[in-house]
Amino acid sequence: MSRSLQGLPALSEHTLLRYFSFAMLYVAQGIPEGMTLFGIPAWMAANGKTAAEIGGYTAIIFIPFSFKIVAAPFMERFTYLPMGRRRPWMILGQSGIALTCMAMSLLPDPLGNMGWLTAFGFCLSVFITFQDIATDALVIDIVPISQQARANGFMWGAKMVGTAASLALGTWLLNQYGFFAAVFSLSLTVVAIMFIPLLLRERPGERLLPWTSGAGSPDAARLQLGSFTRIFTSLFGALKLPDSIVLILGLFTMLTALAFMRTLFPIFTIQALGWSNQEYSSVYAATTLAGGIIGMLAGGWLVDRFGNLRMLSTYLSLLIVLTAVLASSEGRWHQSYFIEGYMVVFNTLFTFATIALFATAMQCCWKRISALQFTLFMAIYNLGQTAGAALIGPLRAQLSWPYTLLAFSLLAAVALVVIQFLDTRRHLVKVEVLEAKAVAAIA
Repeated sequence: MSRSLQGLPALSEHTLLRYFSFAMLYVAQGIPEGMTLFGIPAWMAANGKTAAEIGGYTAIIFIPFSFKIVAAPFMERFTYLPMGRRRPWMILGQSGIALTCMAMSLLPDPLGNMGWLTAFGFCLSVFITFQDIATDALVIDIVPISQQARANGFMWGAKMVGTAASLALGTWLLNQYGFFAAVFSLSLTVVAIMFIPLLLRERPGERLLPWTSGAGSPDAARLQLGSFTRIFTSLFGALKLPDSIVLILGLFTMLTALAFMRTLFPIFTIQALGWSNQEYSSVYAATTLAGGIIGMLAGGWLVDRFGNLRMLSTYLSLLIVLTAVLASSEGRWHQSYFIEGYMVVFNTLFTFATIALFATAMQCCWKRISALQFTLFMAIYNLGQTAGAALIGPLRAQLSWPYTLLAFSLLAAVALVVIQFLDTRRHLVKVEVLEAKAVAAIA
């Protein structure tokens, strides 16, 4: 190993390097997700695949994201500490994403080999899951609480940018040059990003690779739990804290509201306003990309400056008022700039709210079980998304369009009330008590 590589700073020691690295790792998640979850299904539809075939493909590649809570305990229990507590799993996930993308690009006649296409998409989701859990856990482990909001801003914004860019570029390559060129070209970007976990240590003195010199960090060893019993006992101890319960309720109610509105967008614009699906896709992609970029530049800074919960309350309040104005302005729905302006502001506030929410969830995690606890919080997040989408059918059957839109404001108001009971400072004091008890038990 060259002296220059040995001299690279560790992530725990360099703030800007952390921001850059975590943002790029989230870009690496967004690239395959943009292609497999959005680009390929649209390409399949344009080439005559049935709704059942497209739905079956999408449903299967979503499965690994639902089993993060199963993978997380194993990632807590097993690692290779000489290379870091989370980094071995990051390398596995990132290299798996790159190799699967490259192998997938070689698939002949993908539309005629749906089984293999689906299998590659499923494998990609598995490796994205490993990389996602490990990256989030490392942020909690080594990023100071005062910087976690800004880190989340860069990460979430970068993922939205990666997803949107992958969707736009990948679709163009698919249409112009075919499946191999599209998937292989995007895989090269993922391969380049793979050098970040390969060349950067978590903490000083650790090995870059198993055969290089170095030793495990005492800080990482102190946090590592050696049995599943201790892992789950610690998890239950943390979840029993009152503010953990409030956070779980806040995650669920807030994402129920936000997912309700985001799922309602295509139905509202196409069925109520008469847009084409191409018009909706173009506007939604552009407004999502704008929200991601603005969130990356300002979302984390605002939370750092004014506080997680204050900004989260502000974002929810603005979304409630914004949507109430939309619902009461039916006479202006035919004006495209009015609806497009709403979508820009909504997606920007959605990005800001997600950054603040993720930063709050990370702040409430106990470092000893950060991978498992944060994954559980995200499982509640995903459950809220499912609940929000499921509400659309029953509410739309009973309500007119203005009242359907107002239902979002009501759901968001419930979330706003719930988060007022959350006190992160009080929670952190109780987590410190848990940590003291754990250290005393080990001693």
